[in-house]
Amino acid sequence: MFPYQQLYQFTKNIFQSIGCSDSDAALATDVLLAADLRGVDSHGVARLSGYVRLWEARRINATPNIRVVHETPSTAVVDGDRGLGLVVAPKAMEIVIEKAKIAGTGWVSVRNSNHYGIAGYHAMQALAHDMIGMAMTNASPLVAPTRAVERLLGTNPIAVAIPAKEQPAFVADFATTTAANGKLEILQRKNLEAPVGWIQDATGKNSTNPHELKDGGALLPLGGETGSHKGYCLGSIVDIFSAVLSGANYGPWVPPFVSFLPLPANPVGEGIGHFLGAMRVDAFRPADEFKAHMDNWISTFRNAKTREGEEAVLIPGDPERLISAKRMEEGIPLLDPVIKDLEGLGQKFNIRL
Repeated sequence: MFPYQQLYQFTKNIFQSIGCSDSDAALATDVLLAADLRGVDSHGVARLSGYVRLWEARRINATPNIRVVHETPSTAVVDGDRGLGLVVAPKAMEIVIEKAKIAGTGWVSVRNSNHYGIAGYHAMQALAHDMIGMAMTNASPLVAPTRAVERLLGTNPIAVAIPAKEQPAFVADFATTTAANGKLEILQRKNLEAPVGWIQDATGKNSTNPHELKDGGALLPLGGETGSHKGYCLGSIVDIFSAVLSGANYGPWVPPFVSFLPLPANPVGEGIGHFLGAMRVDAFRPADEFKAHMDNWISTFRNAKTREGEEAVLIPGDPERLISAKRMEEGIPLLDPVIKDLEGLGQKFNIRL
């Protein structure tokens, strides 16, 4: 187990070592460790070396000029200047929130960015302002559309955060695939097989090999054999909102997260794209009234009658909130390959883990 503050200081020092300002390094660290705290280990410090390699490949700009390139009172397009998505997305969400304060809702599509960590972090920024937050991003093309063997979409997550009064907030954060690529990486580190329905091989047949993507296989859209068209639709919506709308790369032209793969030829846009939104609750009804009814909604679902032998119904965000409290107190567990990876990073920059 690693104490949160220990990992925080190490991670911040690494980001500063690649040239990030103190404030940007702190912000990137907040976003990255939010994943580890919430139990999304695939998107936390396990990815730190990936960001460093992208910087070494000159695909990440540690000192970006993040700017609005087009806007209306309630919308904007933000250019991330190849910055860390961990920095670009939270700053774009601040623009969203300021627009929502004025116009009731705010919407920003981002181009020229990079991988932004967990979507939930960005959506949850709206909660403190009595707003509903939304966050989406496209990602490296690892997903085959329904009926296809060609990889055209990313795992393209969607997050929605909704405030309540006495109850914890409703926070849904999910990939539009059966499982995110990071889950496969965890299985690889543990030498475990993947469940049926997560991936297919290069010919389109189901596979349980977590290394299948390296041999031309693909992740599968959310919904399984009879409903994958729904996951395909959701992933497509994310791709269009995040990239076609902003001028980022979409579909098979999205840059890969791994630095050793070449950038796609003939790009159709700039970098990776995100889509962020916020709605002021009181633009619809009084905030206290809405949050009281959210409490009632949450309580009703928590108290739903369950099947025999089943535990109580969970509200989106419950597992992450509970594990976050536990890990903040007891520490964050890291797999041996991740520890070795971080130790290697520390040696590179003369920073002790």
